[in-house]
Amino acid sequence: MHNSKGSFRQDKTIEQLQLLLQKLLSKKQVKHAILGIESGDKSFRWVRAAGVAHPDGTTISEKTPFMIASVTKLYIAAAILKLYEQDIVKLDEPISSYLPQSITAGLHKLNGKDYTDKIYIIHLLSHTSGLPDWLEDRPKRGKSLLENIETEADRFISIDEAVEYVKKKLTPHFPPQPPKSKRKKIRYSDTNFQLIIAILEAQMKKPLHNVFDELIYKPLGLQHTFHPGNLSVENIPEPAVFWVGDKPFFKPLLLESFRDLYSTVDDLLTFLRAIISGKLFLYAETTELMQSNWNRFGFPTDAAAIRLPGWPIEYSLGMMRLKMPRIFTPFKPVPAFVGHTGVTGSWLFYCKELDLYLCGTVDQVSEAALPFRFVPKLLRIFG
Repeated sequence: MHNSKGSFRQDKTIEQLQLLLQKLLSKKQVKHAILGIESGDKSFRWVRAAGVAHPDGTTISEKTPFMIASVTKLYIAAAILKLYEQDIVKLDEPISSYLPQSITAGLHKLNGKDYTDKIYIIHLLSHTSGLPDWLEDRPKRGKSLLENIETEADRFISIDEAVEYVKKKLTPHFPPQPPKSKRKKIRYSDTNFQLIIAILEAQMKKPLHNVFDELIYKPLGLQHTFHPGNLSVENIPEPAVFWVGDKPFFKPLLLESFRDLYSTVDDLLTFLRAIISGKLFLYAETTELMQSNWNRFGFPTDAAAIRLPGWPIEYSLGMMRLKMPRIFTPFKPVPAFVGHTGVTGSWLFYCKELDLYLCGTVDQVSEAALPFRFVPKLLRIFG
């Protein structure tokens, strides 16, 4: 692998990477960290894990599965786009064409007007629906579900219950944006992707883990990617625990409700390679579609928005991009990278300029924003 100055000194690069890993572990509430970096031509690969995987002191390893949180949105987006390729769904049809009325009726009511029939799958994929986030947004009185996570009873929350909560307790932020608009107002909302999950399950007539198995896992040979509570998975090492501040998260039913995946470095890198190369899809244009019409999140204007992805992060269809404005890096610009992050401080990115794939985690909810500070440091080593 080469950078703009020619071949880099591999020993020096590894030394710098090791130092960054140690800096992650020096953070007060970080119990472990996993890093994976691989060049596009596979001439360079560096995967390391350090720290304890569980409160009992079990050492984490490079093969330990970890919670990827909202990195799962890449998988959800890839799955629905595969159905789009097969003409099973259309991106520009109302979601009411694919979901029962029990879910869609009165879903998006704002200022006395019902916009539900104006919501298409493409709105969900691009966070342009205006729907509130069922986890992060606050009701008029009270805290959000995530703010109450430590006191929330361990129970499973179905998609139907999550949607009902959105309808009764939360208010949409804006009407759905016209799909053909070049610049759209966007706001990150996990509700959008819960609805895509519901569409996937309705169209495939099977639960999400079976949908992923058919559309993603088997075609790519992924053997260590799974949903919490999926008892059909065999020979999987015990996953690492993630932390909420100074407390380990041990609420298995609530964890299932989030519908996010566990995975490993090897599986994550294989998956993202398949997206970027187009291997996962029938048509090369689908990969291009995932990375078209980027829209930048606005500045946070409320308490929930402060905790959600915001400016200068951009979003397309199930994919994030960080392209730092030149004013912030006038002397040594950071190359753009695309992929996704998760609330546990997890990330999966590809940098085209350097032809690098990067993934990792610190499994700490208090460090949700860390990837956007940390990944540029990784890229500077290679750039």
